[in-house]
Amino acid sequence: MKTITVQELVDAFRLEVLAGEEHLGREIDRPRAHRPGLEFVGYFDFFPMNRVQVLGRKEINYLLTLSVEERKLHIGNIVKYHPPCFIVTSGQQEIPYLELYCEQEGIPLLRTEETATEFIVKLDGYLVKALAPEISIHGVCVNVSGIGILLRGKSGIGKSETAHTLIRRGHRFVADDIVVLKKLSPTTLLGTHNETTREFLALRSIGLINVVRQYGRRAFQDETRIVLDIELVPWKENALNNELETVPQFTEYLGVQIPHIEIQLQPGRDVAGLIEAAANNWYLKQLGYSAVDEFMKRIEGEMGV
Repeated sequence: MKTITVQELVDAFRLEVLAGEEHLGREIDRPRAHRPGLEFVGYFDFFPMNRVQVLGRKEINYLLTLSVEERKLHIGNIVKYHPPCFIVTSGQQEIPYLELYCEQEGIPLLRTEETATEFIVKLDGYLVKALAPEISIHGVCVNVSGIGILLRGKSGIGKSETAHTLIRRGHRFVADDIVVLKKLSPTTLLGTHNETTREFLALRSIGLINVVRQYGRRAFQDETRIVLDIELVPWKENALNNELETVPQFTEYLGVQIPHIEIQLQPGRDVAGLIEAAANNWYLKQLGYSAVDEFMKRIEGEMGV
């Protein structure tokens, strides 16, 4: 199971550390935060103790209405479960009692100026990505007209050169050589780089180029949702190359099925153009249009079926 530390959370959101600074190495392994409202009134049946606990104005204002003894009891009931950390939102100041209990129990207490609603949306998004199951595969990742594509094929077949052509046509580069795939949901696969190769594209005979330096910031993006898996393969002389794709093909990564297309290579073929056509065709299918279906209807009409 993937984990991140509270320190990584502090760095990512520039959080203020109020207590438990020596315990910032504590691990977080749950992808969503929790607001402990019911727990402060004594209901613990479904308390997700392993999640980051976010305290907004409602929670803090409720605690301020309690007597010192009641407050001690309610806070003590939560801190004894030792959640990874507490985060106070909206820059709230009247929380010395929380600092005391968190310091005593060794639980980091953090603070942000953002409201609870704004912060939780950002925090959940960050945690989902940071803790998502992932694998690394050999390939190239590009975004063609807003559509994330994974390019695969044997080493030297021309994946990087094809990506370079797509970049020059105005599309965006994501990753070369090592593509990191993250599973965000049962149907969502995210493609990104591994930081080391960020912005770099390796072209045979030329070497490494920095895509951003050569083509500008708009030529690169950090990540994209993968919706097409395109494999570049050598030309097959006896293969049927104009099939009507009546049976869709898929490739599975981390349990997510991605539509698969095989493009055969031959001198003179506009591979980048074919990839653009595949991306546009996929988009039209999402809108409910299928060129194959329309073609078959025309055939049936001519035959009087």
